[in-house]
Amino acid sequence: MIDPHQHFLQLLELLKIERREDRDQYEIKIRNKSLNQRKSEGVTCYPLYFKSFKLGIGDHCILTFRYVPIKERRHLFQVGVSASLFVNLGQKTHSSHGIISMVKNDEIAIMLAGNVAPKWLNSGVIGLDLLFDEATYDQMEKVLRNLLEIKKGRIAQMIQYTLGNKVPRFKGLQGITYPDLNASQNEALNKVNAARDIGLIHGPPGTGKTTTLVTCIKDVLQIEKQVLVCAPSNSAVDLIVEKLHQKKVSVTRLGHPARVTEEIEKHTLDAQIIAHPLFKEFKKIRKKADELRRLAKQYKRRFGRAEAQERKLLLHEARLLITEGRILEDQMVEGILNTVSVIACTLMGANNKRIVDKYFKTVFIDESSQVLEPAVWIALSKADRVIMAGDHLQLAPTVKSKEALAKGFGNTIFERCIKAYDIDVMLTQQYRMHPEIMAFSNQYFYQGSLKADPSILDRPLKFENSTIFIDTAGCGYEETLNKETLSTFNQDEAHFTINQLNKFVININNPEDYSYAIIAPYKAQVELLRYFLSELKYPSIIFKKISINSVDAFQGQERDIVFISLTRSNTQGIIGFLSEEKRLNVAMTRAKYKLSLIGDSATLSKHVFFNKLIQHYQLNHNYRSAFEFLY
Repeated sequence: MIDPHQHFLQLLELLKIERREDRDQYEIKIRNKSLNQRKSEGVTCYPLYFKSFKLGIGDHCILTFRYVPIKERRHLFQVGVSASLFVNLGQKTHSSHGIISMVKNDEIAIMLAGNVAPKWLNSGVIGLDLLFDEATYDQMEKVLRNLLEIKKGRIAQMIQYTLGNKVPRFKGLQGITYPDLNASQNEALNKVNAARDIGLIHGPPGTGKTTTLVTCIKDVLQIEKQVLVCAPSNSAVDLIVEKLHQKKVSVTRLGHPARVTEEIEKHTLDAQIIAHPLFKEFKKIRKKADELRRLAKQYKRRFGRAEAQERKLLLHEARLLITEGRILEDQMVEGILNTVSVIACTLMGANNKRIVDKYFKTVFIDESSQVLEPAVWIALSKADRVIMAGDHLQLAPTVKSKEALAKGFGNTIFERCIKAYDIDVMLTQQYRMHPEIMAFSNQYFYQGSLKADPSILDRPLKFENSTIFIDTAGCGYEETLNKETLSTFNQDEAHFTINQLNKFVININNPEDYSYAIIAPYKAQVELLRYFLSELKYPSIIFKKISINSVDAFQGQERDIVFISLTRSNTQGIIGFLSEEKRLNVAMTRAKYKLSLIGDSATLSKHVFFNKLIQHYQLNHNYRSAFEFLY
């Protein structure tokens, strides 16, 4: 039996350690650093060149800037992160905070809170600073402190279920069958329906986990008026929202508009407020209030009593109008949130002020195996029961502190429940990968349980080999450590990988018909690959089809053709976090038609996982030496 009080006290302590480590890593990049040093650390993007202004959803000001990318030195800005826009004016600096809404190779956009651009925008050289996100840690700490005080009630019961102390309950299975779901998916749906406390859907790569989850949501809505749907990332939430919309399920997406894709904007609360019949009246009231405040501020310091009284009356009337506008806005929001079938948000978004007092019969959480436990509790605290979907054999939650990780901060509720109880259903029919691509992961991680769907078997064989391991041993492709970022790269292997992609693209018919990914475990290698790719003279239609990123960035995604640059090559056999087998499981299961792994067997095979992987490729005649491709 796990003592709940001790458990949450331990989580609080580990959260404190993780926050400290995360802040320390951030401050190392900015503390007492010059502008050029901050640029090299990736926490500052400078200089920026103003390109355009527009108003986004909710009348938020969006400013787009151009910048000049630098080889092997890429910034850390991503869509959704907090940032500060600043201008240098000699000894003075002006700044304005916002959320990054778009990042391209040479462009970046920030969404500010107001509807006008800063007055100082054209006053000097513009830059962006990355901000440390304290709010996420504050939310997780708050929910853990609340859990420490809970001794009875429904949440107290859920605590016992999630800790493995009490077996979750199920009612009788109903035998519901949806014709567009396969046998294991329908089994999962029935198990979810029968769950009274916790239901688990174990979805290995390509088995239609999101499709199953969306059908489960729609099925539950036949009985329940409304459900909450969450996921750890904005992209995962947006995918579910898109699929729910396709199923004609009404949904409201909570969250900052900058963190939402363009396709999902129309489902956001801001967009739905704008489309509301009362919005024109609301906008008229707000415009009138702004005009009255502007008139009041026109008065100068020295004026008479009559002018002072008139100013006071103008400000009073403006305040009354602002209050009237807030009442009208609350009325619109309440109307939307009370009638929609699904409220969707990230786990952090479940603490949104608009739903702070809302509780749900059922809360669905996708990608549950990637979520830190405190974050799950933000949504779980609103639930009478929870349905979690994920795969604990893919990426685990990101933990920056080695100490916190060693003490169990990366342990998830999903994995704990899967190991403690026999309550999950594993989806077994795989729709993505050619059987050769699936084979090793299926044997090593899933005990051969996955079966390729007939639709995959009926696909025409597009390429001679669907899988290949290209061994760079003996080529002298040595890894290098970037002393500034402490990230590993391998320049020769990066060149070789891009050359392999290039040979593939120029030797197949209609290369624009395929999507391509190059995956590397280290950011420094990712940046090097991007730079070498930029030197190729492809038409834009081909460039748009090629994605290069880390393993984490490709979780939940798929591409037709995948190359993996394993990067590590040293005489000591050190492979760092390549030893995290789950990470490789994700990388190797993104490809639909062809998977190419490129790495140094002399370094990699000293580890059991890679030794088995290379042996598998040799036994299946899919192993080649890089020397065969050099001449």
